[in-house]
Amino acid sequence: MNILAKAWFWALDYAYVGIRQLDAGPSRAALARYRSGDSAPVVLLPGIYETWRFLRPLADALHGSGHPVHAIRGLGRNRRPVADGARIAAEYLSQEDLHGVILVAHSKGGLIGKYLMMSAAGRERIDRMVAIATPFSGSSLAKYTVLPSLRALSPTDPMVRLLVDEQFVNARITSVYGAFDPHIPDGCSLPGATNIALAASGHFRIIGDRGLITAVSAACGGDGKVGSPHE
Repeated sequence: MNILAKAWFWALDYAYVGIRQLDAGPSRAALARYRSGDSAPVVLLPGIYETWRFLRPLADALHGSGHPVHAIRGLGRNRRPVADGARIAAEYLSQEDLHGVILVAHSKGGLIGKYLMMSAAGRERIDRMVAIATPFSGSSLAKYTVLPSLRALSPTDPMVRLLVDEQFVNARITSVYGAFDPHIPDGCSLPGATNIALAASGHFRIIGDRGLITAVSAACGGDGKVGSPHE
């Protein structure tokens, strides 16, 4: 892919995330409607600086397939360290007494999810994880930022190195990613996991891609049908 094409995908990605961040989403009361369903419970883990609302295209599709969908409001915009995010998520799973959970995570959320799966709470309550555009080996671009929350995604960060070295949960992870991710040039493939490379490109805008929604729904055991306004 040439430089102009990459620059175009960068622009599209930022345009998409800008629009999505303006979406106020459903109210606290409306959030309860996602909790119904007879299939395995899904717990959303958004990426850094994202709330669960960023994953609404997936929440709508998965709930439409019969999954109760949970959002952890305590994560806020997910600026805390990975270990803290995993602790908050573990507390939520315990509080709601969830079992057989499918984690659906985006970007940094996938790192939180893997760390949680490595814990005792994760082994007891989590069945598997579907991670989207997750920098499992870190991102080489992280070193160029001054923000500690982003620098923590560097390949040399101790937490990232720990997650790379521990591979016993990888078989229960499906990693889905685009052909080109402007924020993760190192790639999102995870050894021992089910890796799904899509034709679409992007780090943020891939969330609304029909192929991505179909792949995530299938990995969660759904039919991939989309009936939301985000399809």
